[in-house]
Amino acid sequence: MVHNNIKTSGFSLAKGKDLKGDDFYDVKTLGSVTIAIVCDGVGSADEGAQAASRVTNYLINNFKIRPKTWTIEKTIKSFIQSINAILYQESMLNYERTELVTTLTLVVIEGNRLYGANVGDSRVYLYRDNKINQLSYDHSMNEAGYENVLTQAIGISKDVEPYYFENIVRQDDKILLCSDGLYNIMSDNRLENGIRLGASSLVKKASQLMEDNLPDDTTAVVVEILHANELDILKNQNLPIIQNLKKEQVVDGYTLEKSLIASNRTWLCSKKHKKYVVKFAPIEAIDDNTILDFFVKEAWNAKRLKANFFPKSVIPKNRTTRYYVMQHLKGEDLASCLSHKSITIDDAVNLAKTILDMSQYLLKYDLVHGDIKPQNIMIEKTDGRIHFKIIDFGSITEIFSTNTKAGTPSYLPPERFQNEAISESSEIFAIGVTLYLALTSKYPYGEIEPFQTPTFREPKKPSTYNNNIPEWLDSVILRSIARDKEHRYAHYSEMMYELRSPHKVKPFFPKNTSLIERSPLTFYKGGFIVMTLLNLLLLLWINS
Repeated sequence: MVHNNIKTSGFSLAKGKDLKGDDFYDVKTLGSVTIAIVCDGVGSADEGAQAASRVTNYLINNFKIRPKTWTIEKTIKSFIQSINAILYQESMLNYERTELVTTLTLVVIEGNRLYGANVGDSRVYLYRDNKINQLSYDHSMNEAGYENVLTQAIGISKDVEPYYFENIVRQDDKILLCSDGLYNIMSDNRLENGIRLGASSLVKKASQLMEDNLPDDTTAVVVEILHANELDILKNQNLPIIQNLKKEQVVDGYTLEKSLIASNRTWLCSKKHKKYVVKFAPIEAIDDNTILDFFVKEAWNAKRLKANFFPKSVIPKNRTTRYYVMQHLKGEDLASCLSHKSITIDDAVNLAKTILDMSQYLLKYDLVHGDIKPQNIMIEKTDGRIHFKIIDFGSITEIFSTNTKAGTPSYLPPERFQNEAISESSEIFAIGVTLYLALTSKYPYGEIEPFQTPTFREPKKPSTYNNNIPEWLDSVILRSIARDKEHRYAHYSEMMYELRSPHKVKPFFPKNTSLIERSPLTFYKGGFIVMTLLNLLLLLWINS
């Protein structure tokens, strides 16, 4: 399995001719964290196997809901102590002795850092530069003849002291987690030669060496670092943040010419007779790691998101301070354009398609723009044609995020004011508001101020203000800005399909629209039928 910069594999075989063993393993990626676990159940088959599976599932499931304020180290140690206490108490209650017992080896990878712990004699190895190194510590006796006697295991006593370790991972590193069934058969040299082929190859080689009659359950999990985590590398660079920026100042060859925003952190610059836009890290990032993280992620996104609807961006390799450089787009932003004229229907449709293409592109990275609005859309004219570019990498965030502050109030749907997660549907709402404003010079729900609790009254059709808007585009825009998200487009592809197929667009009506407004013909037909029936009944009553 491959996820982002990590490739994982796992495999297990039972001893001898057994169909099922006492080992258990799992590998999961939860957001930016990858967790790998191997447990080797101790004791009778049922209880050992049960202990191994329960410990693995407990740790994985609890990592999903770990408190955000906890460090990885605290999380690992706390959860190990907790599941140890649970298994020990159950054993005492049900068996009056320790039965639910297992070894544990666990690694967590976040960014470029490896966190690990083990209890018992299952191991963690790190393969680097063609050499394998044991990172874990065997909790077993050192006396000859007693090497397999454990001094610690999960569930064996009331308290447990896991061996904890940390390390920095590099590109091409491979981490091996395994039960003693593997390393008791495979020498370090064999592990070094086999790890490159993955977990299945290692375990099957061990079985082959024992003529497919393994003396013990044998399990391996291999975690391979495909490439370095660039985000962490960028964050850990020892670069200062310039506090005072002024006109004609030179930074790494870029001459500052004009501040572009009020914060004085984004500048129009020149270098070797070419124009660029340079964005510097906020001054607050000097003392606030959260703000620094946001800026580093912004610069990283600007660099890696390469598509023709974004300005080209780079992070100079030899920079002496924190900033990134963007292509200078010649033209004006859509908000400035709309202050003196509206755009044509064709340009509005092309604008919507461009934003949807951009949104679909970001979705491949599990991202959303977060702040779609005219101020973040640049207009360029080439060969007499208008082209749109999307700017502001600082607002880009993970889809389904609930703690993001991304967005401008007038472009947020009702559910975002109730702290619901950002989604395709909420982004579509912002696209719809942008189209409405671009074609009518009005906000569908009025301009909403920060911290205001808005009232979403039913908006008028865009064609009320601009009679050039065709009915089908009226319906597309109204569906995209529907107050009830159940009536809004749920996915970018749905809105794009209707923009490309105007003849297939069905009229859109708000939830409480009357029948006469939805379909006058159906209303009058129904009325005629009802009146006819009433007249017949009246005639029958008179005759009777």
